[in-house]
Amino acid sequence: MLALTMGEPAGIGPEIAAKAWRALRAGGPAFLFLGDAGLVAGVPVACVESVEQAARAFPTALPVLHRPLPASATPGRPSPATAPAVIAAIEEAVALARSGAVGAVVTNPIQKSVLTAAGFPHPGHTEFLGALAGTGVPPVMMLACPGLRVVPVTVHEPLRQAIARLTPGLIAEHARVAHAALRRDFGIAAPRLAVAGLNPHAGENGTLGDEEGRIVAPAIALLRAEGIAATGPHPPDTLFTAAMRPRYDAAICLYHDQALIPVKTLDMAGGVNVTLGLSIIRTSPDHGTALDIAGRGVAGPESLIAALRFAQSLAETRSRTP
Repeated sequence: MLALTMGEPAGIGPEIAAKAWRALRAGGPAFLFLGDAGLVAGVPVACVESVEQAARAFPTALPVLHRPLPASATPGRPSPATAPAVIAAIEEAVALARSGAVGAVVTNPIQKSVLTAAGFPHPGHTEFLGALAGTGVPPVMMLACPGLRVVPVTVHEPLRQAIARLTPGLIAEHARVAHAALRRDFGIAAPRLAVAGLNPHAGENGTLGDEEGRIVAPAIALLRAEGIAATGPHPPDTLFTAAMRPRYDAAICLYHDQALIPVKTLDMAGGVNVTLGLSIIRTSPDHGTALDIAGRGVAGPESLIAALRFAQSLAETRSRTP
């Protein structure tokens, strides 16, 4: 059983949860929805009080741990008044996973600006989950689709600021977390990491920028000294080609778009966000709240279904890994 949070109640989360249940009710993976039952429409709903009740209900109705919103939600119009319920759903899902009651947490998208307006102190899901279920290492984002896994070293910050923050230690830190997760949760005994360069042609031996020599190559040397199979710096314009992708298990990318563009180009609907370095398994669909189409019945559940299936697979692998 998996725990699925409601996400932004004015977004598409409740809608795609219902559609995901329709697609998965016969073969699973089974999940329970944490949030206001009134948000879910178009499918049978069973308000439950426990994971055990949810497992029994799942084949015939979407099980919901009903947690009423403190204010009504209007599709497409998020309100800070509902922020406490959004946060509480995440906290409860994490608690269920930490106790072992569920195998993993899958989070529907949140509207970060609304949570910030309500006083939420974290930049996003990843940092909040690190505070709730951290393991002593910074949580790391991975984006995955069939045939490609990427880990951005810097994420939600201006590009100029992201580049200024890059250090050999920061790159190596993210790579270590990815390496450990690939072994524990993906079942890869000897993960291969490909580290991207920053500049065109990976700097062209210093003629197009010196960051590869000053920052990226020293990080790779650190990793190799620790026995991690890391290669690079690789030219970013060829790293994600069909010929290159089979040569590594994950690409360590230096900034947000360098990592997300190839995943979304290859498989926008099937991309999954995975948080590495937690004591629990957490995945999320690789899209936002889609306020512009919320309530219209047109949102596709494919990425959420992929996230649910991915979470189940990771949980099963972690349970078998010493």
